[in-house]
Amino acid sequence: MKLLLTSGGVTNPTIRERLVSLLGKPVEESTALCIPSAEWGHPWCTPQSAWRFVSGLAPGGEPSSPMVNLGWRSVGLLELTALPSIGRERWECWVREADVLLVDGGDATYLCHWLRESGLAELFPSLDDTVWVGVSAGSMVMTPRIGEDFVSWSGTTDGDRTLGLVDFSIFPHLNHPDMAWNTLANAEKWAAEVGGPAYAIDEQTAVAVVDGAVEVVSEGTWKAFP
Repeated sequence: MKLLLTSGGVTNPTIRERLVSLLGKPVEESTALCIPSAEWGHPWCTPQSAWRFVSGLAPGGEPSSPMVNLGWRSVGLLELTALPSIGRERWECWVREADVLLVDGGDATYLCHWLRESGLAELFPSLDDTVWVGVSAGSMVMTPRIGEDFVSWSGTTDGDRTLGLVDFSIFPHLNHPDMAWNTLANAEKWAAEVGGPAYAIDEQTAVAVVDGAVEVVSEGTWKAFP
């Protein structure tokens, strides 16, 4: 797959331009599936926050969560926890027909579990033209480790380890006003703990990965850790 790993979604023109280049066609001609499943694994998430992602609307009705409301030709909902009960022969075609998978945040270990349990992770090697756009945990799940501080789901049996489709880790929401812990100083401590290459990224930054080539796309603040 082609990966666009974000902290806060498609939040600025630079990230959107990179998304269009990954798609190879305009957003308006592309079909999307949104995946809210990671929300259910995080104690901060609620039915209301899941709805905000799926609808693209804030409580007052104004646009929110710049992912599903980018102007797609069509948007569908794919709930990973439902897939094992309906059979792969039914849902696999939905995934293969989509141009992009929009994957919300929450708990990355919970998302990792259901990507494997549902069977969707098994399809990844064959989804050559599919674009994966992650928000927060939807991006972190592609990394080898997320760090113990980002694990909130008690059901994980792999600690802070996730899919490892890329060889770097991600510290999201850098300097976020509502997340006092997410400072650059704490990102440096986190990077030392997880080991290996890593990026700390804010809401205006994304990391694009195509055929193993990594590119930071940003109108904001980020830092690479070797």
